[in-house]
Amino acid sequence: MQTSVLDTLTFDPGEIILYPGAPSPKDQLYRVREGLVRLQSVDDEGNALTLRFVRPGEFFGEEVLSGTERPYFAEAVTETKVDALAPNQLSPQELSSLVQGLVKALGQTYQTIQRISGQRLKNRIAAALLELARTPVAFTEKNGRVGVRATHDEIASAVGSVRETVTKVIGELTREGYIRSGYGKLVLENIKGLEQLSKEAA
Repeated sequence: MQTSVLDTLTFDPGEIILYPGAPSPKDQLYRVREGLVRLQSVDDEGNALTLRFVRPGEFFGEEVLSGTERPYFAEAVTETKVDALAPNQLSPQELSSLVQGLVKALGQTYQTIQRISGQRLKNRIAAALLELARTPVAFTEKNGRVGVRATHDEIASAVGSVRETVTKVIGELTREGYIRSGYGKLVLENIKGLEQLSKEAA
């Protein structure tokens, strides 16, 4: 039986899977099997912006289909397994999933642009925490509270800001009872309140 999977690769947290630039002959289309991948652009001054998170079953590295230049780094957020796929051997079901994924990614891009241009940082952080709570970096405490394992740098990248400013706003959210902050993690104390914040415009 023909399969599109050429290999299954394992990456440690923080390991770079793909670098910016034109796809090399060794590059393939990738699908996350386990874990979480972050697609992140970095400007000349070192400021990072998370473009989107790629969850299990979702694709990245689509540039190999067109040969266009890749504008981002693909980084493993957790211990991650990805399938390297041969684009010319995708099944009809895989092609359908790929198209649906591209449509979803485009929608996420529109949403990110809208948030950066039309929301305060506090609202963007609330939205980012809720999104992370739906990824493999989330955890549940014994009391049922949901939290996320993320640093202030990672939150800053997700919302298009810098760590120093994000730290101040996280402190504000903590004082107001929306979250509880710990080393390398944030616990969502008031999910309904965060959901309301995430929908507010500037």
